[in-house]
Amino acid sequence: MAPVLAEMDRRGVAYRLIETGQHGAYLPGLRDQVGLRAPDVVLGGHADADTVPRAALWGARLASGLWSGRRLRRRVFGGRGGVCLVHGDTPSTLLSALMARRAGLRVAHLESGLRSGSWRDPFPEELIRVAVMRLSHVLFAPDGTAVANLDALVAGGRVRGRVVATSGNTGVEALRLALGGADGGGAVADAGPVVATMHRVENLHSAERFDGFLDLLGRLGRPAVFVVHPPTDAVLADRGGRAAVEATGVDTSDLVPYGEFVAMLAAAPFVVTDGGSIQEECARLGVPTLVWRDRTERPDGVGRNVVLARYDDGVVADFLADPQHWRQPAALGDERPSAQVVDVLVEELAGLSGG
Repeated sequence: MAPVLAEMDRRGVAYRLIETGQHGAYLPGLRDQVGLRAPDVVLGGHADADTVPRAALWGARLASGLWSGRRLRRRVFGGRGGVCLVHGDTPSTLLSALMARRAGLRVAHLESGLRSGSWRDPFPEELIRVAVMRLSHVLFAPDGTAVANLDALVAGGRVRGRVVATSGNTGVEALRLALGGADGGGAVADAGPVVATMHRVENLHSAERFDGFLDLLGRLGRPAVFVVHPPTDAVLADRGGRAAVEATGVDTSDLVPYGEFVAMLAAAPFVVTDGGSIQEECARLGVPTLVWRDRTERPDGVGRNVVLARYDDGVVADFLADPQHWRQPAALGDERPSAQVVDVLVEELAGLSGG
């Protein structure tokens, strides 16, 4: 989202920045890192919804506001109509789209059309994507696969929005900016530790998958750091905490600033993760990446430098035997999908105003 907001700032396009509060404690620091202004409205408080009880309370608080479209329009959207731009596949995305529709705004969905093909994997992201696609008037598709997915949904009458193909995902612009340009800012491949992350619901709440990931950490065979999300910390607490991970020779770390994190990815000999955005970033960086999932909604890098583990020990063993077999040259490119997105948003606004 940040590159789109920066492009609107550059052009002088007025917008209202609304934070849902899903990551209330984390976002202020991230805003500073990417140069975004403070939000106009903060919903749901200033603490992270990083546990099931907190997430339920946060979701209930936001959902309670859906009963009055007039009140939503006044208190959240400044009493005006327009277009509400939402991103991705989180609970925030769905609740924001619902609030916008309830308040009578049009909805534009950034990173639309990504599909894994299974509502259970990832859960609840796949269900959220489909719901938001159905709610959206404009669907920004980041690649040809996403366009094809959306075209099929439109042809089947399940989606009615306008499909807009962009030159890529705006995330690559954020990655390029964080690393200092298309050459990756001179990051030296294989100069740092292995980077590992794991946070998805389907992994956290499956003992077999969670313990399998911990076993994988013990097999990396070289210096590594496990960057731990708060929900992962909570599950680790029942398995000896971070000390149990560190006993295998793997360091642990809290979440780190975005620029520092992507520099870690660029310097890693390889990456082990279940994160979709991290998969996409590593695909652009060319870093060998083992994705701890059965399937992915993103085609980025798969078969080139990205390997789906599919929770298969044979796949994992083959990857760990020679990770550098999967290394590719970095390809950060110079595309600016944010400019295409803002072009369409301006066009949509002009249509609403009759201009």
